[in-house]
Amino acid sequence: MPQPAADIYIGVMSGTSLDNIDVVAVRFTQAGHVESIARHSDPLPQDIKATVITLSRGHPMSVKALGELDRRLGECYANAINTLLEQAALLPKHVAAVGCHGQTVYHQPSGDYPFTMQLGDANVIAARTGITTVADFRRKDMAYGGQGAPLVPAFHNDYFADSEQATAVVNIGGIANVSMICPDRPLYGYDTGPGNMLMDAWTQRHRHQAYDKDGEWAATSCAYQPLLNRLLSDAYFSRPAPKSTGREYFNLDWLDRHLLAFSLSPDQVQATLLALTAESIALAIRPLERGRVFVCGGGAHNQALMHALQQALPQWSIAQTDDAGISCDDMEAIAFAWLARQTLNHQPGNVPAVTGATQACCLGAIYLPY
Repeated sequence: MPQPAADIYIGVMSGTSLDNIDVVAVRFTQAGHVESIARHSDPLPQDIKATVITLSRGHPMSVKALGELDRRLGECYANAINTLLEQAALLPKHVAAVGCHGQTVYHQPSGDYPFTMQLGDANVIAARTGITTVADFRRKDMAYGGQGAPLVPAFHNDYFADSEQATAVVNIGGIANVSMICPDRPLYGYDTGPGNMLMDAWTQRHRHQAYDKDGEWAATSCAYQPLLNRLLSDAYFSRPAPKSTGREYFNLDWLDRHLLAFSLSPDQVQATLLALTAESIALAIRPLERGRVFVCGGGAHNQALMHALQQALPQWSIAQTDDAGISCDDMEAIAFAWLARQTLNHQPGNVPAVTGATQACCLGAIYLPY
């Protein structure tokens, strides 16, 4: 019997929210559609989460501890992939490649020596799963002078482009980013600022919960406009693109410095942080008069945040990416599966107008399982 073609790609994502390892198996059709095969999520171990937060805030770590974290993340990713394979009755020979983003532990896109660091040893992934693995996507773009982020606009453009109307695809993870896909102008996009990151951290500090489910706590109060204005006055929000950021910049230390000028209740601060996320996203979209917005990432489940976005962009229709055929929980993992396919096909994965790179290039390194 002929062997089935290895036409399935697996995307692996653990983002700045530091909640789950999301693994998605997909098939990309010739008609430009994405066929979802299976998905699986494993929680990121709490001690790994704490270590990553410590690293991102600039605390020192020994080379030994850093190497062990890299190895351990590789094992976590491999275990999650193998669980998906077992649950979906897939064999390694069915899968063309794994595209693994890795866990960002530090992102410094400017300065004398720009760099970005994602951990999760892809050698371990390839060896444990028996599948060719593509990883380390961001550094090639940075080698050509880019920010290394965001990388998802190329996939968003491939899937969501509409010749009749403007489309904004907004990913709200720990950091929020937007892809602006317009029929009459070049593709552009950038990190708009904090997504769920500050809201989650503030909730953990004051309510000892991982996050504010549906924005229910934020909805008990109103944004305090003087604090919101102060937060939005940060130079990042007015800086022209290309630009990218992370929890190295937007963290509780950043927030606490701004709060010194105010005496507010925790619920007022939470409401203001939700407004900050909504308004910083709207700033990227508002220059265009109307269109459609598709939201993905954990923030798409925050009903208070989705309502705030609609209020900030009344001329735009706002929905989850599920309404366009891709689960809002799977979008980023699928994007890195797509980038893995681009790499295997020797096709570029970055958009220089988005990242600031001097040229389009093939992203990532390929790790063979043998």
